[in-house]
Amino acid sequence: MYTLIRRARLQEGLVIEAPAFILSLGLAEVFYKFHSFTLECVCFLATWLAASCAVSFATGRQAEDRKPSV
Repeated sequence: MYTLIRRARLQEGLVIEAPAFILSLGLAEVFYKFHSFTLECVCFLATWLAASCAVSFATGRQAEDRKPSV
């Protein structure tokens, strides 16, 4: 987790992760009422992953990840 956070760039975090986080937090707050913290947390993280992927594809950022580094 530390390595993942350390390698993330600020611009990438603000452009992709911030909107995905806010969307996921809102969805989790409104819809996830499982009366289990663990289940709600896992569903929130899965929603954040899906939202992050969707924002990444929508902004075209996924192409940068596939380019081989020389």
